[in-house]
Amino acid sequence: MMGKKRLAVLLGLAFPVAAFAEEAAVMPQIEVSAQKVDAYTTDRSRAATPFSMALRDTPQSVSVITQQRIEDQALRTVTDVVNNATGISVNQYETHRAGFTARGFDIDNLQIDGVPTTWDQPWSSGEVVGSLAMYDRAEVVRGATGLMTGAGNPSAAINLVRKRASSKQLSGSAEFGIGRWNERRAMVDVSRGVNASGSVRARVVGEYQRADSWIDLLKNKSHTFYGTIEADLAPRTVLSAGVSRQENDPKGPMWGGLPYWYTDGSRTNFDRSKTSAADWARWKSEYDNSFVNLEHGFENGWKLRASFSHGDRKGDSALLYLSGVPDRATGVGMSAFAGSYLTRTKQNDFSLHASGPFQLAGRKHEAAIGYMHSKQEFNADSRAADYAGGYPAVGDFNNWNGAAYPEPKWGTPSFYESSVTKQEALYGVARFSITDTLKTILGARVTNYDKSGVGAWSPAYRMKHERELTPFAGVVYDISEQLSAYASYTDIFQPQNKKDFDGKMLDPVVGKSYETGVKGDFLDGRLNASLAIFRVEQDKLAQEAGLVDRDGLGPLAPEAYYRAAKGAKSEGFEFEVSGELARGWNATAGYSQFRAKDAAGADINGVYPRKLFRVFTTYRMDALTVGGGVNWESRTATLDPGAPAGSGGLIVQDSFAIANLMARYDITRQLSAQLNVNNLFDKKHFGMFSAYGAITYAAPRSVSASLKYHF
Repeated sequence: MMGKKRLAVLLGLAFPVAAFAEEAAVMPQIEVSAQKVDAYTTDRSRAATPFSMALRDTPQSVSVITQQRIEDQALRTVTDVVNNATGISVNQYETHRAGFTARGFDIDNLQIDGVPTTWDQPWSSGEVVGSLAMYDRAEVVRGATGLMTGAGNPSAAINLVRKRASSKQLSGSAEFGIGRWNERRAMVDVSRGVNASGSVRARVVGEYQRADSWIDLLKNKSHTFYGTIEADLAPRTVLSAGVSRQENDPKGPMWGGLPYWYTDGSRTNFDRSKTSAADWARWKSEYDNSFVNLEHGFENGWKLRASFSHGDRKGDSALLYLSGVPDRATGVGMSAFAGSYLTRTKQNDFSLHASGPFQLAGRKHEAAIGYMHSKQEFNADSRAADYAGGYPAVGDFNNWNGAAYPEPKWGTPSFYESSVTKQEALYGVARFSITDTLKTILGARVTNYDKSGVGAWSPAYRMKHERELTPFAGVVYDISEQLSAYASYTDIFQPQNKKDFDGKMLDPVVGKSYETGVKGDFLDGRLNASLAIFRVEQDKLAQEAGLVDRDGLGPLAPEAYYRAAKGAKSEGFEFEVSGELARGWNATAGYSQFRAKDAAGADINGVYPRKLFRVFTTYRMDALTVGGGVNWESRTATLDPGAPAGSGGLIVQDSFAIANLMARYDITRQLSAQLNVNNLFDKKHFGMFSAYGAITYAAPRSVSASLKYHF
C-alpha cells in the first residue's frame, strides 16, 4: 500500500471528503448511463474522468460508437470500431496483428469497463479481432489519459462498455447472417428477470462466426460467450457479476506481410488474394474474463463502488514468416522462418471508488477519490522448428503455393520471455461549480509502477518508479444553453527500459496533452458536436549518448547509455458531430488533422495518416432504413531501409476513400432484414504497412445479409 503521507496529499487534492459528505444534500443522486434507443450519441460518459458527465461537460475529446451504429454498420470487431471512429486509425501490418494510432502516437490502452486489458502488440493474442457481441458501446478518449489508465502514450484510450442485465422482462434478439467468402454468423442476446420482482436480472450473449477470406488459405472461426447477473441487494445497493470467453481459431494467418519491392526496384502489386502463409499455419487465442462489482448509494448522494476483474489470455501459434525481395522474372529471393509460440497473460485488477456532491462557499460541487491495483503476469514459450536437412527453398514466390510448403517438426516448448507488471494508484478529483456557467475540474493521480522481466536472449531488467504524479486540469464555460468552451491539460507517463551513464534507469517518458475547443448539444441532447485544437509534447525521451564499459571487457563489449531529451511533438485539430439531425435521420461525421515532428523538426511516424475523415448516416422511412458513409485517409509513406537500389526506398500509399452502404427493412415489428455493402467501389489499398518492406492488403468489396428477430 502507499504510505500515509501520499494518502494525505491525495486527500488534500480531493478535499476532506467526509466533511463535505456530511454537508451534502440529502437527496439521492441518480446516475443515467444508458444510451438512447436508435441513437448515434450517448447521454453521459465516464471515460475521461471518474464523473459521469455529458460529453459537452467533459474537457477532452470523447467519441462514442453506440450500439445503433454497431448494428447499422455491421461492425464485428474492435478493429472495425477503430476504422470508423474519429481521429484514430489502424495499422494492419498482418492479418491478425495490428496497431492502433491517434495524434501521431501508438494507442496502448484498450479497456473493458474502464479496466486496461492485456494487450502487447508484438504478442497479440486476438485483441484486435475481439468480437463486439458482448459490448453495448465503445468510447474513445483522445489525448493523454493517464488519470484513469496509468502508464501509456499520449494518444487515446479505447474503452469497451459491457452490456448490462437491466431488463426485468424477457427480451432480446436472435440474429443470423451470411456474407461473401462463405461467411456464416449467428448471435443470440437474451435478458430477463430471474425472480418475480425483477430485483435479480440475468443476460446471456452467444455468438458464432465462421468464414473464409479474400486471402488464399485463410479461414477464420470464432466463438463468444458472455453471461452476467445483476441483483438489487437493497434500494441503493447493486451487485453485478459476469464471465465471458472469446475464442479465435484462424487457419492460414499471415505472419508478416507481402514484399513491396522487386529486386529491380519496381513495385510488386500482387493480387489481394496473395498470401505468404502456409496452410498449416494457425494462431489460436482464448480470452477468459470474470468480474464482480458492488455499488452502494448513500442518502447524501455519495456512491461507493468496489470492483474486481480477472483476465486470462492464451495464445498458441504455429507460423511461417517469409522475408526478402523477390526477382520480378523468377520470383526467387525469399527466405523462410517458422516459429511457434505459447503465450499466456494473467491480469488481476481491483479498484475502490467513492464519488458524490459536497457544499462549499454556498455552491454544490462534486468530488471523487479512488484506489486502483493491477498485476499482470506474462509468459511466452517457443517451440523450435526442425526441418531435417534445413529449410526447404521458397522458390518462385510469384507462384507461391502455401499448401505445398511442409510443416516442420516442432520441439517441446522452452522459455522465451516473461514479465510481471504492477501498477498501484490513488487519485483524487474535484469538479467545482464556480458559477452557474463556469465549471473547473482539478485532480491528480499518484502511481507506483513496477515491471520486471527477462528473455532467453535478453538480460533481466526492472523498471520501478514510485509516486509518478499525473495531474489533470480542465475548465468548461457555458457560452449559451447549447454551447460550451473548454480547455484542459493532462499528461501520461511511459516507462522506458534505458539506462544512463551511471547505470540507472531513466525516468519515464512524459506525454503532455494540451487541448482547447468548443462543444455543443442540440435538439434536447440528441445531437452532440465538438471542435478541438490540441498539442501533445513528449519529454524525457531516451536518446543514445555514447558507449560505456560496464562489465570490464573494455571495447570488446561496450553498452550504449542514454540521456533524457525532448521527444516528439504533435499539433492538430479535430471536428465531430454525432446524433439525430432530424426525426429518423441519424449521422456521425468527424475530421481530424495533425502534424508530428521529432525534436529536430523532422516528420515522424509517416505510416500514420495525418488526415482522416469519417462519415456515416442513416434515414428511416417507416419500415425502411437506408444509409451509407465514406472513410477517407490521407497519403502515408515510410522509408524502407532495406529497399533495393533504384527504388527510391519510399513505400507510399496515396490517399483513398472507402464507401459503404446499408439498408434494413422491418418485415414485421419484430423481424427485420439487413444488407450491408463494404468497399462499394472495390478500392485496392493497404491495411497499412511496416517499415521493413512488407504490406498487407485490406478487404475488397463485400456484401453481407442478416435476419434479426427481436422479442
